[in-house]
Amino acid sequence: MSTTGLQDRIIKTPLDLVGLIMLADIDAVARRTAYTGGTLLLGDALVLCPGLHKQQDAPFLSKGEYPACAALTTGYVFRVENEATTLYLQRMSKSGHLTTMKVTSESDVAPLGRPLIAVYPLASGMTVGTLAFLCAYGDWWAAGVLSTLILARVANIVTIRRRRSSGWHGQSEPGVQGDLLVLLSQDRWVRLRGAVDDLKAVTSGQWLRDPTPLETVLTSTATLVVYLAAIFLVCATGAGKAYVLMLMIVSAGFVMTANANMKELRMSGKLLRVEGPPKAYGRRLDLANELILETGSRDWALRLGMVQAEEEEEGPVTM
Repeated sequence: MSTTGLQDRIIKTPLDLVGLIMLADIDAVARRTAYTGGTLLLGDALVLCPGLHKQQDAPFLSKGEYPACAALTTGYVFRVENEATTLYLQRMSKSGHLTTMKVTSESDVAPLGRPLIAVYPLASGMTVGTLAFLCAYGDWWAAGVLSTLILARVANIVTIRRRRSSGWHGQSEPGVQGDLLVLLSQDRWVRLRGAVDDLKAVTSGQWLRDPTPLETVLTSTATLVVYLAAIFLVCATGAGKAYVLMLMIVSAGFVMTANANMKELRMSGKLLRVEGPPKAYGRRLDLANELILETGSRDWALRLGMVQAEEEEEGPVTM
């Protein structure tokens, strides 16, 4: 084999494997789904980055944690069942600190008061620009691959929107204010305040219902389509492969940057955000004693196991 032929093979082989980047196990798209509560627009289908076929795994990002929670007003103890809310609490809380958060209706927050994630729309614009260039360049294989990925995104977005649950959230208690203490793993503590109905909307019930057989077939097909797109990208020109590679890397950076700047959680028409800096405590007992003094009740602390029961007092609740 000539030196020139060997150089050509060395240069060609890495570009032939560009399709593998689509299959990278990156959870950026799934995290975006969780942080927005699944309220995705069809325009999100234009955001293409590695791991897009893992979008249905959004409920698993909280690692199966269902943290114990107590109502400081009534002493009732339960668990946070919403996986997206748990993921947000894990992200925004800090070990040995109490983080206070407020839950409100999205309609009560002025649009100008919400953070603008300017980088996210850039990912959509890059996809449109890249697709237009590939069509003008005549690389129909690369253009077809991008179109296929967009179809896969549409299938996943439609399924997520269908799976969003607006069902059971407990009995409505209009006009009642609530105050919850959530005990997360790694000694992270969160206090949630807001109307009881708003608190129920973000903590109780089912965020994404189980997929139907038809939805399972649809998302499985979309996943296979992504793998097929990775295979057929080998038929594209070198320039087409390079542009797809650049699109995937830059879009992943945009989505991850947007996720890092999401300081609030949107869920069932509610908005959950942090209020003030977290407060450090030397011991969890110090936190319990402070809140007992503030609320004038210790029932919730006993049921959570944060303080020891005295004679004739109820001990911790098994959940």
